Amino acid sequence: MNIIETKKLTKFYGKARGIVDVDLEVQEGEIFGFIGPNGAGKSTTIRTLMGLIFATSGSAKIFGKDCVTDGPEIRQEVGYLPSEVFYYDKMKVLDLLKYTGGFYKKNTSKRMYELAEIMELDLSRRIEDLSYGNKKKVGIVQGLLHSPKLIVLDEPTSGLDPLMQNKFFNIIEEENQKGATVFFSSHILAEVQELCNRVAIIKDGRIIKTEDIKTLREDNYKKVTLRGKSISFDKFKIEGVTQTIQKPDELKFFYKGDINTVIKIISSEALKDVLIEEPTLEEIFMHYYK
Repeated sequence: MNIIETKKLTKFYGKARGIVDVDLEVQEGEIFGFIGPNGAGKSTTIRTLMGLIFATSGSAKIFGKDCVTDGPEIRQEVGYLPSEVFYYDKMKVLDLLKYTGGFYKKNTSKRMYELAEIMELDLSRRIEDLSYGNKKKVGIVQGLLHSPKLIVLDEPTSGLDPLMQNKFFNIIEEENQKGATVFFSSHILAEVQELCNRVAIIKDGRIIKTEDIKTLREDNYKKVTLRGKSISFDKFKIEGVTQTIQKPDELKFFYKGDINTVIKIISSEALKDVLIEEPTLEEIFMHYYK
């Protein structure tokens, strides 16, 4: 069963492009990644799914129900964390979360306290006194306190320190193991690779690829930077090396293939420094998804 399904979903802001012909199918019980650089259309897609904005054309369904006409019913079983959170500044965190819990036809108090403890969130503080990271924690607890069947996360880790990110990921994995479906938007490739089963890549408002995470890993490129005074540039003219940038004391390139092959060549060189890293999404799009 598809929990989320869109067909040719399109949104224009006047003449400005939002998203164009977005087709998505998110299956029940999976953690689905939605990735792309900033401005690609991730938030527009999510806000359309949540009924916060209306599509110019196309259709969007959650639980098989129309996201516009059945919006109130759908939202009873959806937990949503937007990329930016805004609250009533004078309210205490506890009062805000109790207010939120009142919208659902279930008792949310126990889960609220459990999540607040895990995320180290002080319920007695006022919203206006919270840092950006602590406001994000409020959003996380708010989105999950009713144990939703679908969890929609739009850039959820921004503002969280690495320790809190790990705790948050553990919560999401636990919710998924209980049966929740997760739709996870990010511009950070490593996060998506760690959590997700499948991933859709969006660029300039259009879906350019949807594939399982295993395939994405196998197709992944490494970004290699070598520094030294006498690099034998010709040694690196091998299959799998692309986008070479050569300077007198430096060589940069992308590599796809058996990592042992290029490591063997690197080890034969007298180098000052070696850096092997994941390319950014922008670099992947620029070089490999034209």
